[in-house]
Formats: sequence, structure tokens, C-alpha cells
Amino acid sequence: MEDEFHELTDRVRAELRSPQDLIAYERLLGLARKNSPAGREELARMLVAVERPLWAREIAAFILGCAGDKRAFETLVLLLNYRDPVRCATAAYALARLGDPRTARAAAALATNPLRTAYALHPVRLLAELRAPQSVPALIATLERLLTPHTPYWRVALACVEGLGALGDRRAVPALTAAVAHPRLAAAAAASLARLGVHEDAVAPDDGPEGDGAKAAGGPGDGQDHGPYGRAGRGAGRAPGAERGAEPGGGEGLPH
Repeated sequence: MEDEFHELTDRVRAELRSPQDLIAYERLLGLARKNSPAGREELARMLVAVERPLWAREIAAFILGCAGDKRAFETLVLLLNYRDPVRCATAAYALARLGDPRTARAAAALATNPLRTAYALHPVRLLAELRAPQSVPALIATLERLLTPHTPYWRVALACVEGLGALGDRRAVPALTAAVAHPRLAAAAAASLARLGVHEDAVAPDDGPEGDGAKAAGGPGDGQDHGPYGRAGRGAGRAPGAERGAEPGGGEGLPH
């Protein structure tokens, strides 16, 4: 937790706008260092106080969540679906350590909501980490919905593929087999299938009798980029840095 907390506080410090903000920030850090029951009570009151800045609620929820205090749940779930990927990642880290049985249900609802796909990357990764009963069905449903032409959310689909491989549930085989046909997902899908005991040659797409002709004509078999899962992204891993989760698309974010 130490590294993640330092990353959070360094980021928040850059958001401070006044001497009053700095005083409140230093007080939060003092409560975190004290780690006492009285300090956690004060942090919990910050989560519901009127007109508290977002950064203050984020720090309070992170500290409480990592301590297993379930009063942080609602704030962390809101941040998990926030428009800023860095805040989503911080919330996911705390939720994974919160130990609240509601977490998997909330993450599954966010991951499978087609209106919030732009912000689904961290809910998907959280589901894989939680290994909850909801994890596999939610990842399969999300992946199958994204295996369509022209979807811009290939990083979310890739996270589903990687998560399903890590979870090791053979219910994922049909969805992973379908993902092999998409060049940006193919390498990860083959690796996940191998973890499930399904070898790549058993699921490789068949060119059929017109395969050579399609290649010659520049069709789907020619290895060129034909759509959102083009060759340029073949085998791509998770997006680095702040790009994680920053998919195109709209969203309301956290209400103020």
C-alpha cells in the first residue's frame, strides 16, 4: 500500500489550490499516519460531509478501504467509474483490499453496462483480481459484446481476455476462441486458451477454400489492418501509464 499511497498523495498535492487546501491535506496525512480508531471516524465523516473536495474524499476512502472499513465502499465505487483513469485505478486498488462482498457485484454491473464501456477497464481488471462468482460471467458478457466491428474499446476487450485466462474457467473457451480472430486480441486470447488447456492450432481460423484468393485480393486473410482490431495492435498488452482505461467515449463521471 505504501507506494500506491505515495502516488496518490503526490498527485493530490498537485491539485491543491489554496493555503486552506494545504492545511486540510496535511491533516489527512496526519490521520493516515496515526491510523487510530478516532482518526478513522474522522475520515469516515469526511466521506459524507457537504462540499468536501473530491481529492479529500478520495484520500479518505483510500485509507479506509485499505484498512477494510466498509464505510468507504460507496465512495470507492463512484471513483471506480470516474472519468479520470488514475482515480479509477486508485479506487480499484482499495476495493480489492476492502473485503466487502458488494464489491464484485458493483464491478460486474459497471463492466457490463454498455453505456459505461469507456470507463470499464478498471472494473474488468478488478473482477479478475477478486476471483468472485460474478467475475467469469461478467468478463465473458463484456468480451462478447466487444467482439464487434468498429468498437473503439479494444483495451477493455484485451483486459477481459487476460482476466479470463488468469481465472482459468473453461466457460470462457467459446468467447476466447472468437477473440482469436481479432488481431489485436489474438496473441492474448491464444495465451489464455493455452492456460485453459486449449492449444492455438485447435482454434486457429480456417481460411477455407477461398483463403489464398482472399489474401491476394487484400481481404481478411492478407494480414493487413481491416477494422478496429488491426494488425498494428497485434499482441498489444495493457496500455501504459495514464492511458490505461482512457478509452474514447462519453460519460458523466462522478457527480459533484
